[in-house]
Amino acid sequence: MTKRLILIAVPLTFAACAQPAPDPSPSAAPSERVGPLAAPRDEAGGGQLRDNAVEFAATAAPEERYLGRWVGVEGMFLDVKRREAGGVTLDMQWDLDHRGTFDGSVTTEGLRFLRNGVAETAVRGDGDATGLKWLAGKKDCLIVKAGEGYCRT
Repeated sequence: MTKRLILIAVPLTFAACAQPAPDPSPSAAPSERVGPLAAPRDEAGGGQLRDNAVEFAATAAPEERYLGRWVGVEGMFLDVKRREAGGVTLDMQWDLDHRGTFDGSVTTEGLRFLRNGVAETAVRGDGDATGLKWLAGKKDCLIVKAGEGYCRT
């Protein structure tokens, strides 16, 4: 039984090594890249590489996808702006009675900030995940906690 497994595994090991893996480094040609640095393709242009794909991948800051205005329910909102010293600033109305401005940072978990002594994280999701009927069906949202969410308009 052991000999059969070895005989099958050995040819598969060599077959996997027969082709070199694509170079994922930034110096590789855009068509050879895989993963997060892979060059975006222009859907309208028949899948051709976009001219500025390499420049965009190298210069895009992680906070770019959080910047701008996010709208909640009953007058709630979240405005995210880039801070000159790094990170972001959040100007928000998070319920009917509370409004404030807080410094934040973008992490792998989401948009982190300290509000009134409590560490909060706004994570990406959809309107259904906010638990708020008015935001149901929206696709691009930030959720702080149950009943507190903001979506792109």
